[in-house]
Amino acid sequence: MATVLCAASSYTEKYYLNEQFSALPEAVKQELKVMCVLFTEDVGGVLTLEFAPDGTLQLGVSRDDADYLFDEIDCELKIRRLQKEKAELLHGLELYYRVFFLHQDPALIEKDWESPESES
Repeated sequence: MATVLCAASSYTEKYYLNEQFSALPEAVKQELKVMCVLFTEDVGGVLTLEFAPDGTLQLGVSRDDADYLFDEIDCELKIRRLQKEKAELLHGLELYYRVFFLHQDPALIEKDWESPESES
């Protein structure tokens, strides 16, 4: 089962941060809020950041069926750009979650991330 970190909605104009993550530094919480709110203001829909059971942080977007202005292609491009521009933040959040919630060894996690992800 996934654990929601935060979400923002262009429909309700609200932002949500899961209270389980209240120990995050204020600067990180603010960066998440700005990132999510600006994304939904630009693209529309609902942006959700969730941790998969293995600790991977996933960005997901949903939309209302009646939202005919929502552009799925533009949304996918902006998700990729966000993942690239915020790679350090997202990586840090994954590490935080895996250490403090999944109780994994940080040294082993970093070693896993340094290894090639695809096999030849």
